[in-house]
Amino acid sequence: MTRGKRKERIGVVISDKMDKTRVVLVERLAQHPKYKKYVKKRSKFYVHDEKNESREGDVVRIMETRPLSKLKRWRLVEIIRKAEREE
Repeated sequence: MTRGKRKERIGVVISDKMDKTRVVLVERLAQHPKYKKYVKKRSKFYVHDEKNESREGDVVRIMETRPLSKLKRWRLVEIIRKAEREE
């Protein structure tokens, strides 16, 4: 039995306050059905980060996975770009 292709998204971490959980904001462009103008749409995903390695502002790749909790259905695959940190 083969497993289906899992969805992947790229977004920005907007919250890292929880343990092993991040909130990732994904933006996309969608065409308005009537006016045909492109509109920015946003989605927030709760992402499992096992090693607590991502921080707020990081650009990350996430992948769909089995339900891990009430809200978490995505997991962190990689950190594409680290955010600029002020020491």
